[in-house]
Order: sequence, then C-alpha cells, then structure tokens
Amino acid sequence: MIKYWQQEDGKLVEKEEDELNRHSKIWVDARSVTRDDIAELEEKYKIDPENMLDALDPDELSRIDYNEEFEYTFAIVRLPVFSPGDDISYFCTPLGIIIKGNLFITICWTDCEVLRDFSANRIKDLSFNDFPAVTIRFMARADIMFLRYLKELNRRATTIQNEMLQSVQNHELIQLLNIQKSLVYFATSLKSNQMLLEKLRKTKIIKLDEEDQDWLDDVEIDNRQAMEMVDTYTNIMAGMNDAFSTVLGNNLNIVMKTMTGWNLVLVLPTLITSYFGINVPLPWQKSPWMGAVIVLSMCLFAGVLAYLFFMKRRLTPEVKKRVPLAQRRKIRIQKRTIAKMDKQAAKKK
Repeated sequence: MIKYWQQEDGKLVEKEEDELNRHSKIWVDARSVTRDDIAELEEKYKIDPENMLDALDPDELSRIDYNEEFEYTFAIVRLPVFSPGDDISYFCTPLGIIIKGNLFITICWTDCEVLRDFSANRIKDLSFNDFPAVTIRFMARADIMFLRYLKELNRRATTIQNEMLQSVQNHELIQLLNIQKSLVYFATSLKSNQMLLEKLRKTKIIKLDEEDQDWLDDVEIDNRQAMEMVDTYTNIMAGMNDAFSTVLGNNLNIVMKTMTGWNLVLVLPTLITSYFGINVPLPWQKSPWMGAVIVLSMCLFAGVLAYLFFMKRRLTPEVKKRVPLAQRRKIRIQKRTIAKMDKQAAKKK
C-alpha cells in the first residue's frame, strides 16, 4: 500500500498521485507493501533492488549510506511493533528511508504505531522541509515507543508472576518465554539504532544543523535509557526464571516424597500376603482366627504409618501459601487493564 503525503499549514495531508505539487516536499509512504508495490517503487523512483530487499528484510540492522549509482541517501531504522494477535506481541521491524531530491520515501513490510503517529499528525513541530531532521524525528519517536512498550512488558511480566504464585502452568511459562524473546529483539534493535546515531554524528552523507545536533543528543539519551531498561528487565526475567525453576523442582521433590510414603504404606499388605502364597509351612496357618488377626494387624500398622506421615507434614511449615484476596483482586485488575490496552491497540491498527 503506497500513500502520498504533503504538508499544508503544518499538517500532513494525504493526496492522490495526480494531485501532488511536484515543487514541494513529498512523503511517499509505503507500508505493508505487496509485490506490485515493490515493482512500482523500483520502476517509478529508480530504487536499487538490493536496497529494497534490505528494507523488507525483518532482520536487517540500522545503517546509512549513499547509493552513488542511483544517487540517493539510504538509511534503515529499527522500529518497535505491537501486534496483539501474534504469539510474540512485541517485536521489531526495519524502516527503509530514501532521500532523493524532494522525495522522502519510507518502506516497511508491516504497519506500526510510529508510522501511524506521523500520518495522524501526532508529532509536534514537524517540518518536512528538512529531511535529515525528519529522519531524526523518526528515531526519536521510535525511542518513545520502545520505552512505552518496555513498561507494558514489565507490567505483563508482573501479572504473570502473580498468577504463577497461585499455580504454575505451561501457559504462563510460554508467556514469560515470549516476553524474553521480545526483550532480546528490543535489545538488538536499540544497539543497532545506537550505532546509527553515532554514525549520523560523524558522517557527511547528510548535513545536520545545530538544531538537528541538539535533537540528535536528546535522541541518543532516550536510546541509552531504553537500552538500560532492557538490560534491567532482562536481568529481572532471568532471576525470575531461576526462582520459578527452583520452585518447580522443590514441588516435584515434595510430590515424590508423598508418593514414596504412600508406596511404603501400601506395599506392606502385599508383602505379608505374599508370604502366605508360598509353598512353605508357616506357623498358625491352620488356625481359623489367624486370617482375621493378620488383616487387622496390617490395617492397624498401615494406619499408624499414615498417622505418623500426616502428622509430620502437619508440623512442617507450608510450602505454598494461599494468595490473599487483595492480591487476587489486583491480579484481576491487571488482567483487565492489559486486555483493554490490547483492544484499544487493535482498534487503532
């Protein structure tokens, strides 16, 4: 899907291709592109097919260079994406940026909130007359979304942790694994964007004025803050996984101990009965009361063992405590909040 935008009175306005003012700056917005869109972009704007493939590669890292053959500046910026319907709701995607004359071309294989914020005029003091500044604003908006999504991931992890205090299920473990994957994607993308920011400061491919340099400093601070948050949350998740692994192992040991105790109690009647099945004379085997005496003795002995076993468990502290009512209410509220946020994000999308 290719859209065309031009700025009028400080706001971006979507236009048809035949309505464009060719003497003004044009934003060619290509997102969720199809094969026909790719062919149209390559033919109409003379874009290098290799750059097009790089922009559509989900694993491509951030960079900037100048294509001498096709005479344009090409950059890739990593953006965060939130997709409620996928198993991994938070991941990253590359945004290809091409600056060619009065054209500012963005290419993305999917849609994301950063692009929607620009097209919906949510970016304050945005001017498409300065393409290098627009590139920096894209990175600034990406950092804002990184920080927001990181807080949401932390909130989800806290909710899952509270659920696992009640009972550990495979569903919660899979959710924690998906959150860890999202943190890895974010860490890789933020480091890649950090390298691009450092290169923008040194490169001569695009010229930055003093105001752009100030913007670049602010973006770099936000990017480093997001990187530190990713490291912090990753360490917390690693510690949480280790703790729950220990809890699972401890619970398994308790279950095995219980099963072993019951096996010892139940094996005694079988052991005594087996003695009367062998072809060896036993004392009092012809006595009419011996059967009843043996059965009652076995029941009494098994009862004493069971009593001692359960009394020992009663005297030991409980391993698993019941979650208080207030905490259960808090968990339900957190679940509703996350579900509401997912619905709102799906509606925006």
